[in-house]
Amino acid sequence: MRRAVVTGLGVVAPTGVGAAEHWHSVRAGHLRVGPLEDYDSSGYGVHLAGRVRGFTPEDHVEPRLLVQTDRWTWMSLAATAMALADAAWDPAEHDPYDTSVALAASSGGNEFGQREMTGLYGRGPQAVTAYQSIAWFYAASTGQASIRHGTKGPASVLVTEAAGGLDSLGHARRVVRRGTPVVVAGGTEASLSPYALACQSVGGRLSPARDPRAGYKPFDAAASGYVPGEGGAVLVVEDAHRAAERGAPQVYGEIAGYAATHDAASPSDPLSDPGQYARAVRRAMGDAGVGPDEVDFVVADGAGVPELDAAEAQALRIAFAGRAAPVPVSAPQGLSGRLSVGGSALAVATALLAIRDGVVPAVGNLDEPSPEAYGLDLVTTPRETPVTTVLVASRGLGGFNSAMVLRAAQETTGGDR
Repeated sequence: MRRAVVTGLGVVAPTGVGAAEHWHSVRAGHLRVGPLEDYDSSGYGVHLAGRVRGFTPEDHVEPRLLVQTDRWTWMSLAATAMALADAAWDPAEHDPYDTSVALAASSGGNEFGQREMTGLYGRGPQAVTAYQSIAWFYAASTGQASIRHGTKGPASVLVTEAAGGLDSLGHARRVVRRGTPVVVAGGTEASLSPYALACQSVGGRLSPARDPRAGYKPFDAAASGYVPGEGGAVLVVEDAHRAAERGAPQVYGEIAGYAATHDAASPSDPLSDPGQYARAVRRAMGDAGVGPDEVDFVVADGAGVPELDAAEAQALRIAFAGRAAPVPVSAPQGLSGRLSVGGSALAVATALLAIRDGVVPAVGNLDEPSPEAYGLDLVTTPRETPVTTVLVASRGLGGFNSAMVLRAAQETTGGDR
């Protein structure tokens, strides 16, 4: 069976534009959550956000396309270009059917839609542009990336809320196994408009904190909800044999295992039974052929909502039962905010950088571990240690559970598939 490896990373996140800047911020523990200053958001019960600073859309997107698309697509286009450059793969130099795009989406182009609705209600139908249908559409980023790079491989969009980043990468591995050598996967999000916050506030899970240090605090005793953020990551997933054959500059690691389950519960119900989440983790490890003791650390979903963090801790205890020592658990997203699909894709990029450099990142913005997280080895400061196997887990609103095992790259010979 064909092995799927990651050969390129593109990051546009509150923690940095570019994988190097992101990784530096994570290792240093730089908190990138701050006041939401674009408008008065107090009516939505939230005051903080993880904004991407230093991102200039004009540097990444041509003017004609800027007026036709939303901020989430600008970020996806920028991250896609970075990932392809990092992988030294230019789709234009290969058969167009050799490259596929499979990005995730959640809220779509809500900022663009906000402007269009304002125009509609204020000035009438004539104020709505023809671009509303293609800028808001959840497949916009997949489509625009495919058009920009001239790809004709299978194009897909995965919609499973925050679990979408993992699901898109799991799908990418499937596409590689079916014969397409290169897949662009992952995703970004930009859900900080009033419309987007109104949708999120209904769930009652947004942190009301005004102080960034008191905001998004995964697994912390003082956790009060999550802080929304924007951005994410796009990765180049490639057939291992093809990558070796063409001399890819680097292989960050292999997607060794993947699984997804569903709670089959109402989105309004708190997660009380962690069984399906634990099942996804166990199945991902089984798919990778690794046991609980072989996982060096977990990048957890880390919702920052006390009952959800407690349920996740229970799920991880179930999944790693029998392990000789508590499994190390990290959740760097406490530094950047919850990025929906972008967060789970960014977690994979972070895990691969951890494998490359032998560093386990700390839980972001953690001061006092929650008593509910007993039995887990919460990482409070970065640990320099060899890392070969990482499990990334994510949950999406509506009952989605996804888990992925990443493994250090193995040497590939000409006969390996």
